[in-house]
Amino acid sequence: MNLVQPNAPQAAAVEVFPPVSFTLTVSALAQVLLHWKPNPNQEQKNYTVRYDVKILSPVPEEYDTKKTHSVQTAALHNGFSARVRTLLLHNDLQMTSDWVKGELPPLPGAPETSARNLSCVTQITISRTVSLHCTWLPGQGAPEDTEYFLFYRYETYTEECQDYTKDEWNRKTECRFSVTHIDPEGVDNLIVIHINGSSKYAAIKPFQQLFNQNAIEKVNVPRNVTVFLEQNDLLATWEKPVSSFRKECFEYEFSLVNLKSGNKQVLKIFSNDFRLRVDVTSRYSVQIRANHHICLTRGFWSDWSEVIYVGQNKVDYPVLWILTVRCVSMSYMKKRKIEQVPKITISNHVWSKLFPPIPTPSNKFRDPFPHDYERARTCTSETETECGSFADDCYWSALDDSVF
Repeated sequence: MNLVQPNAPQAAAVEVFPPVSFTLTVSALAQVLLHWKPNPNQEQKNYTVRYDVKILSPVPEEYDTKKTHSVQTAALHNGFSARVRTLLLHNDLQMTSDWVKGELPPLPGAPETSARNLSCVTQITISRTVSLHCTWLPGQGAPEDTEYFLFYRYETYTEECQDYTKDEWNRKTECRFSVTHIDPEGVDNLIVIHINGSSKYAAIKPFQQLFNQNAIEKVNVPRNVTVFLEQNDLLATWEKPVSSFRKECFEYEFSLVNLKSGNKQVLKIFSNDFRLRVDVTSRYSVQIRANHHICLTRGFWSDWSEVIYVGQNKVDYPVLWILTVRCVSMSYMKKRKIEQVPKITISNHVWSKLFPPIPTPSNKFRDPFPHDYERARTCTSETETECGSFADDCYWSALDDSVF
């Protein structure tokens, strides 16, 4: 008998007896039923009887209950152990009995034959069902002929996989359930995965693992993403992913790439719209992805949405023209030779490229003003300037240096 307050007068005459018939029973995949009975010798007059339960392995846990049974979900491939004791309460007096212990042995099988590196992902489909995809590796000690079989359990429902993918040695290493009994609105529920196996050369040890439902969910891509420019701002709006949870439960990453400068930004956002001041002379690519936030355990980030392009690269052509002309001018001013010429001349090669000849009908009439025509073509006060072109070493003339 253990007395927390041995000086209490009521405790001197009361003895606390441990529970009897403590049993551990596997009731489902990775599920244990703990059951016991009150000790028939236990006096219960004026006392409240409760029971302390302590899970020792595989994951330590301690709690108390009025019931004489308890259900625990745990991976059982390495065994399970727990203990229970009687707890008497009366006013401020607390008394406990000795512990009674029970245990389950590890699941049978040869060492290192179990499946390993198990990884699972769930995803909510458009039809509001939940798919499940799991991958694993064969045990390092598993024979080459080992064949694995995967089961999942969700609450009271258990199902074996029917859609496997095999590796290059024809061993099952991947399983898909396109539709499951997993509740899409489940919050932090447990999904049990059990993998056993068979071989002609060894007993394959089963493997079990528990997954938090939300922690392995791959969130769907945000829907109806719209991006546009409004004056000097980039505006984006979208809808939450396909999910049973409200929009406040999601966070987003917004990827913005300036295709003109190559600059990339990834911004974290907690709403369904976004506004950012941008350079409107640039073109941008935009993508968005989502994950759980606040309401749920964070899962796997969704895929990025399809790339959306907005804006267009704009060139300031007047400025570009001025800069080009000035560069040409400065380059060839060093070469120019100023001399008086009787007329403005332009290289025939350049002239023919810039102003190709236009066919004209033959002149059947006599030119009535031959002398005036020659006089109009004569210039005695202009300056000829030699210049080059980007394409070749040709020269052209200008009426005045003020062109540059």
